[in-house]
Amino acid sequence: MRLLARQFFDGESIQHNQILEIKQGKIIAIYTADDNALVDDIAEGLLVPGFVDLQVNGGGNVLFNDSPSLTSLKTIMASHSKFGTTALLPTLITDTIETMQQAADAISAAISQKVKGIVGIHFEGPHLSLAKKGAHIAEYIRPISAAEWKILQRQDIGQILVTLAPENVSPEDISRMVNLGIKVCLGHTNAGYTTTKKAIDAGADGFTHLYNAMSAIQGREPGVLGAAFLNDHTSCGLIVDGHHVDYHSCKIALKIKPQGKVFLVTDAMPTVGCEQQEFALFNRKVTLENGKLTLPDGSLAGSALDMATGVRNIYQHLDVSLEEALRMASLYPAKYINKAHLFGSLGIGTQANMVLLNNNLYVQKTWINGEQVYN
Repeated sequence: MRLLARQFFDGESIQHNQILEIKQGKIIAIYTADDNALVDDIAEGLLVPGFVDLQVNGGGNVLFNDSPSLTSLKTIMASHSKFGTTALLPTLITDTIETMQQAADAISAAISQKVKGIVGIHFEGPHLSLAKKGAHIAEYIRPISAAEWKILQRQDIGQILVTLAPENVSPEDISRMVNLGIKVCLGHTNAGYTTTKKAIDAGADGFTHLYNAMSAIQGREPGVLGAAFLNDHTSCGLIVDGHHVDYHSCKIALKIKPQGKVFLVTDAMPTVGCEQQEFALFNRKVTLENGKLTLPDGSLAGSALDMATGVRNIYQHLDVSLEEALRMASLYPAKYINKAHLFGSLGIGTQANMVLLNNNLYVQKTWINGEQVYN
């Protein structure tokens, strides 16, 4: 396929009238169109790298925890592709070992059947802090056991990302995870700076939904947030929906962290991609109102954010360039999971994971591996 892009962002800069030649799902050539160029399709708008979301609990009226199946994964992926997501980590929040096993089996099936966009799994829990559990269920929070290790050692479920509280998982266990190729993020934690630093020294290199459900900076105790800010090689997921984190706090994170070390996540729940206004989370009603998902006690329960809206929020509220807003949604999360050679930018040899945006940055079309999955 030869696709003519009127405006084309490759991950570094915006160019004009570029032809992308795509074969077997990958880009094999990029060049400037001349008057005689033969093309199969024309992208009128801004063609950008597909978005990469490392924290997706659900979509299309499906919660992964409720239905950890291949069918659910296809529904979640289809719902998020409408908003430009071309690669994601389905996220299982704290649950039973049986549900974790079912989720891993579903991911394995999706990968073996080459379901577009599913690149691994994010286990958010169950080894978290009770003090910072948020919407997670206390009775399922537990120490790591042989049963969890059996899942974490699997080689058939793609990239594994684990969110844990370092006060409840030893540095030795964190090192063991990292040696298995697992990305370890710190989150839902009330740890102090010293404990957090030991986890980073052991190989943890990420922070889950920065600011939310983590000990804050205080004068005599820098906390988890202080450790996130002080350790330049660590990366931070950030929910830029205007509800989870004040936009000024988002700006502080971008000012402190090196470029490329803060990326957009949605923490999306089942309401994304459908008309649903409420759903059950472990028998508790979650309600969507004014773009915010809350439990009956008013606490936040995931988000209703999609990646395209997140990009618009970054661009409109965080004083960054459009190019940087797009990188926060594509290149930087891809780099974090060591997949930037495959997706997150558009160059010769990368997967043709692409999104066509209009002038207002709304999604018009989405392609995964060169195949149009949303129009």
